[in-house]
Amino acid sequence: MKAFKILIAGLILMGTISLKAQTEEEKIRLVINDYIIGTSYSYPEQVKSAFHPGADMFLDHKDKPLLIVSIEEYANGVAKSEAGKFNGRISNILSIERFEGIATAKLEVLAYGKRFIDFILLKKLEDGWKIISKTAGSQPGDAQKGQAIIAVSNANFQGDSDLAAGNSFSEVVVAYDGYKKAGYHVVFLSPKGGRIPLAYINPSDSLQLHYLYDTDFMYAIKNTKKPSDINPDNFDIIQYTGGSAPIYDIPQNEEIQKIAMHIYEKNNGVIAAVCHGTACIVNLKTSDGKYLVNGKKVNGYPDSHENKTLPHYQHYPFILETVLKERGGKFKHSKIGEPYMEVDGRLITGQNYLSSEMVTKKSIEINQKTDNK
Repeated sequence: MKAFKILIAGLILMGTISLKAQTEEEKIRLVINDYIIGTSYSYPEQVKSAFHPGADMFLDHKDKPLLIVSIEEYANGVAKSEAGKFNGRISNILSIERFEGIATAKLEVLAYGKRFIDFILLKKLEDGWKIISKTAGSQPGDAQKGQAIIAVSNANFQGDSDLAAGNSFSEVVVAYDGYKKAGYHVVFLSPKGGRIPLAYINPSDSLQLHYLYDTDFMYAIKNTKKPSDINPDNFDIIQYTGGSAPIYDIPQNEEIQKIAMHIYEKNNGVIAAVCHGTACIVNLKTSDGKYLVNGKKVNGYPDSHENKTLPHYQHYPFILETVLKERGGKFKHSKIGEPYMEVDGRLITGQNYLSSEMVTKKSIEINQKTDNK
């Protein structure tokens, strides 16, 4: 009950940002996106439009401790690549902080076989928000092993009821922590993008507590990507986490289905799901029109483990185990309260939140084996 009260208090706090603040943050995001798009697709004018004309970059250099580059010099470097063609540079906003007419932003950038962190300073001028300076640091090329999507839900309620629904915080943080420590770039994806409801927060758990105070992580789950933000070519793994929310809006989302099957079939990547998150794979079909789970060993939260007396059970649009079997899945499970998973090629499914770590580790292991073939 204490954890539940803390969850509600946290969500109320996150929801008290004024409309004005949201509008200003969106304006800042648009400016940063000009920088991101301009550098990723080699549009020097779009890059320059994001910066104040007198802006400087303070960068690392192999031959000197500090390289100072003007925005004009920086844009000229961008112009050396073919305009309009994706050059392999991937950027993701990690956080934005604003105070009155100034703001800072932190970006993760994957380019040249390295992982960069950009720190950007912005100021609101007469013609709008502009970047007035940027600095960056980098990690060696082997720090980036791959890219993973964690798919989460926007559903706040159990179907049409007023019963609260949410994403399992423990499953989200275990997956995120596992991929990040393995050197993966991680993106949160939801049907609508933006904020997601959270459930089952336990601040007594050291890992959960760590991420409750991790500003980059909290910013990411407050600003999840929508399907149109995702280029599936870039990803190796998609993992569906559980909780009571995902069953209501992810299984029927065709855009997320396409992203998942692109990763699985075209990228030779991994599809993973944990607990009630396995509901998200029931409608996935291969290019020959067959259900992905057809003929495969699968797992998820067993119907025999459900407490059918709880009100939310009556609102489920389908019974996970039943539909997996109807789709041709060979459903297997262990005793209640035990971690368990099934692995069938590049499809990995786990039974409950206790299975999150093993599913994440196995997804990384299989992806690395696939990459090395």
